[in-house]
Amino acid sequence: MSYKTIDLFCGAGGFSLGFEMAGFETALAIDKWEHAINTFNYNREHKVGQNIDIQEFDNETLIKFKDDNDIIGIIGGPPCQGFSMVGTRNEADDRNNLYLQYVRFVEVVKPKFFVLENVKGLLTLKKGYFKKDIVKRFTDLGYNVDFKLLKASDFGVPQNRERVFFVGLRKDIFGDRFFEFPQGSEKNSVSTGEALSDLPSLDNGECHEHYATLPQNNFQQLMRGECDKVLNNEGTNHTEQTIKIISMVPDGGNIKDIPEEYYSVRNYNTAFKRMNSNAPSSTIDCGHRNYFHYKENRVPTVRESARIQSFPDRYFFTGSKTSQYTQVGNAVPALLANQIAIEIKRLLDETN
Repeated sequence: MSYKTIDLFCGAGGFSLGFEMAGFETALAIDKWEHAINTFNYNREHKVGQNIDIQEFDNETLIKFKDDNDIIGIIGGPPCQGFSMVGTRNEADDRNNLYLQYVRFVEVVKPKFFVLENVKGLLTLKKGYFKKDIVKRFTDLGYNVDFKLLKASDFGVPQNRERVFFVGLRKDIFGDRFFEFPQGSEKNSVSTGEALSDLPSLDNGECHEHYATLPQNNFQQLMRGECDKVLNNEGTNHTEQTIKIISMVPDGGNIKDIPEEYYSVRNYNTAFKRMNSNAPSSTIDCGHRNYFHYKENRVPTVRESARIQSFPDRYFFTGSKTSQYTQVGNAVPALLANQIAIEIKRLLDETN
């Protein structure tokens, strides 16, 4: 049975991809950033991504869509700035709407489940006010709500990204049951070396589209699938000074490992950080200007960053290279989303 979902603030589609890998069908995906929607649709036979501000997707349109589609779940990660003012005097403030729009969709559609993802800091922001507010709002809508901070590397993603996930199960369907989060383990850890070692050496002039080796491990095999060409793998041109400084930073090191005379080039402690080939990556952000390949003297390519986010190699990112980096950095790691999706699908199958 195919379970249909709506993905709000979908970005390039990592969250949806994880659910699709578990057998879900994305019926609608919404994001106001055109580049992200272009990528979302490029990678899917059914072009369900809509480039629209969520506030313009009104209730009348939503009700009609709901009536035409059997929507089982809503997933998505409202941008965290939407939590800056929630619950204060003016609930019509646009800064609130990003989060309250998610609440609106759940209230109108009444899906069997929802999954809301956000940054770790949400749990402690304003002394936990927003965490409690999320639980209360969705509990009042008839859901059993639980949340957990998950570390992506515990689920086979080569990255130490931590994100909080709130999962709600509709009380009239699941009774008193709360979602039981999948149990990750450090044993599932994949290092950056294990994640990237089959990709070409750009410093040595290898063709950026040709794999350097056969898959060396299960993760590489999973990422490659049937892909026979490396996409989104163009290198970045650095100045000679930048290359010289990077070359001084050891595997897993940072700016503290080089002479102080270079500190002024990037005057903060996390600058010039090199991946540790024997450990998962630190969180991939949207810039990548100060985070370097574990062996090569350059920033990771878009494809290398996508690997660290567990996007399969077939997944192509459209737009400029700067845009592609942002799309990758903003995404929910597909393999992490997949682990949550597998558990939710098991619950749904039990109720049918």
